[in-house]
Amino acid sequence: MTGSGSTTLLPRRKRRRRSNWRGLLYIAPAMALVIVFFVMPVLFTGWMSLHNWPLMGASRWIGFNNYFRMFNDTRFMAALNFTAYYTVIVTIAIFAVAFPLAIFVEKERQFVSAYRTIIFLPVVVGLATASLLWVWLANVDSGFIGPALKALGLVEKSPNLLATFDTAFLTIVVMVVWKIAGFTMIILLTGLQAIPSDLTEAARIDGAGRWQRFRHLTLPLMRKTIALALIVSVTGSILAFDQFYIMTSGGPQNKMISVVYYIFNQSFVSFNLGYGAALSIALLAILVAISIVQLWLLRVGEERP
Repeated sequence: MTGSGSTTLLPRRKRRRRSNWRGLLYIAPAMALVIVFFVMPVLFTGWMSLHNWPLMGASRWIGFNNYFRMFNDTRFMAALNFTAYYTVIVTIAIFAVAFPLAIFVEKERQFVSAYRTIIFLPVVVGLATASLLWVWLANVDSGFIGPALKALGLVEKSPNLLATFDTAFLTIVVMVVWKIAGFTMIILLTGLQAIPSDLTEAARIDGAGRWQRFRHLTLPLMRKTIALALIVSVTGSILAFDQFYIMTSGGPQNKMISVVYYIFNQSFVSFNLGYGAALSIALLAILVAISIVQLWLLRVGEERP
């Protein structure tokens, strides 16, 4: 009996090993892409960050001096503060627009497909193209926004929206919300559509109002969807570069320099590639930490099995 049992186990082990190797073979192309285009560049960037790496000439090992340098770099800290401020404002603005839109297009009604398409259309426009478009719209002479405000009697003369920090920042936030809200709406829409209609109907029969259903039913069941949308929004905001580079060039008075913009300046304007690599690694660590905290906070209160 023992011998026959051991002999039957051998073919099973062989089949498992074959299936394991077959599974590895299937994922090998994806693993190769991840290793070549993510793991290796990150490792090389980490190696660069430990050197004084000029654009021309030989590199020199300096250990962790680049990382110590960033703590005394007031311009980097200013860029970090501005990026954090921009991330909070634009993330709140995107969710404030995308969530009502997702609720609006979630129910089947006439022309709902057209509404979804129209709202999503700005997403397909590249961010650089959208930035150039809004530079033209905000132009004091040939643009549309300034003359429209003047025609409505809100201003006496067409303002230069990109000349001051407040108006330039507001213009960029509006542009980003116009560009990104449709994508966030689609993510939230999938979460809304995944909520069983039986639960919503039962809550309605029990006398729960719209706000009660939204607070005690919709939000708890959409935790994972909200986490995904929040991580995408926060990550995209922290990595913001195109809109500041194209629309304001970091101005006015260098008050709108994001972290990625500052890394770009250090690496490809000042040619401090080693320091730029150290800043990139620090930014990667910040993104990973923020994503972990967001996932943890959104899991608080979930029922454990």
